[in-house]
Amino acid sequence: MAGAAQGVPTMYPTVLYDDAKAAIRTLTQGFGFTEEAVHEDEDGSVVHAELSCGNGRVMLGSKGRNGVFARAMAGAGPAGVYVVVDEVDEHCARARAFGVEILMEPTDQDHGSRDYMARDAEGNVWSFGTYAPGAAG
Repeated sequence: MAGAAQGVPTMYPTVLYDDAKAAIRTLTQGFGFTEEAVHEDEDGSVVHAELSCGNGRVMLGSKGRNGVFARAMAGAGPAGVYVVVDEVDEHCARARAFGVEILMEPTDQDHGSRDYMARDAEGNVWSFGTYAPGAAG
């Protein structure tokens, strides 16, 4: 699989927002993501952005643009994204301090993970936990 041998992620969730700039602020300031790239068009809309967390990335952009992907996503509802983090309680505290809605407090799961769940301002559900699917263990 392309990229897998080099340790490059092979899946990138993509989320469209009415206010992509506000989403970038929530993901970076509230959830601790790192802004890797933001491309805007002449009217200031976010055409494409990439934010990283660990070795994963999420791509995002503004709703209402033209193109095949934008048309396919036009009626899409909120997305759910899971992100592996080491310090779940601290991560949740950071998100709460930024004003993110916490849906589930940090909780120990039967499968050994510690998780919490939050909702961003546009209804997307972000889960953060210690379980890393596919990791040896």
